[in-house]
Amino acid sequence: MPKGVRLAAALLGLLALAVVVVPLVVQLDQQLVDLAAAGQGPSLAHPLGTDEMGRDVLLRCLYGLRVSFVVGLVAALAGMLIGGLVGLAAGALGGVADRLLMRVVDGFSSLPHLLLGIFIVAMFAPSPWAVVVSVGVTHWTTAARIVRSEVLSLRERPFVEAAISGGASRARIVRRHLLPHLAPHLLLATVLMVPHAIWHETALSFLGLGLPPHLASLGNMINDGQRSLLAGDWWSSLAPGLFILVPTLSVSVLTQHWRDRLNPRTRSELSL
Repeated sequence: MPKGVRLAAALLGLLALAVVVVPLVVQLDQQLVDLAAAGQGPSLAHPLGTDEMGRDVLLRCLYGLRVSFVVGLVAALAGMLIGGLVGLAAGALGGVADRLLMRVVDGFSSLPHLLLGIFIVAMFAPSPWAVVVSVGVTHWTTAARIVRSEVLSLRERPFVEAAISGGASRARIVRRHLLPHLAPHLLLATVLMVPHAIWHETALSFLGLGLPPHLASLGNMINDGQRSLLAGDWWSSLAPGLFILVPTLSVSVLTQHWRDRLNPRTRSELSL
């Protein structure tokens, strides 16, 4: 395994362990305000300093990463479910149904994701479910294209043609021959969508349209930290930014390695 992949796995595992263990050991009061400790720089008591309200930045980053990861994972699963069903139907049915469904996919793909997401969350009060709906509705088209492409490829395989020649029903072909081969690609596409969903949630929270302002969220923390930059409190914005960048880059490196293992032919062609 390459060193970069091992490093990404170690960083992601360390962050996952901290996100799971720290909230169980140290409880965070979301409404806590300690003005006497406001704006303190990194120290032994507060490794990443405190924000303008006197709250520990490291602890809030860990809570915010947990919230962002859960919201991103649920949103990615929702987008994959919608896109997977559309792509499977388009590839399996073919003909007019395929052309009609792909025109719908093209229509959604032509819309700016962030603007459409803002429009969707603006119809609801700030909440995690509003972000999940926003990301799921705006990011299912990529999954639909991936699934349709794989289904069209599988339909040309000899074992599928043999099943069709043997009189197998369309439902049986999908259940017994298509879904088992699609599962690894669906899982990979879902994992790849998680970092994108986290960035989307962070952007919405930064604009004040995502999670409630009092909730520890990486987007909310960056939004709050930009006011502290004028006072020289750089850590209030840098820390949540790093907590977004490091896990998303780590996931990207691991999924790229996973994709190369699933498709060794593509890897060999790219290396030529």
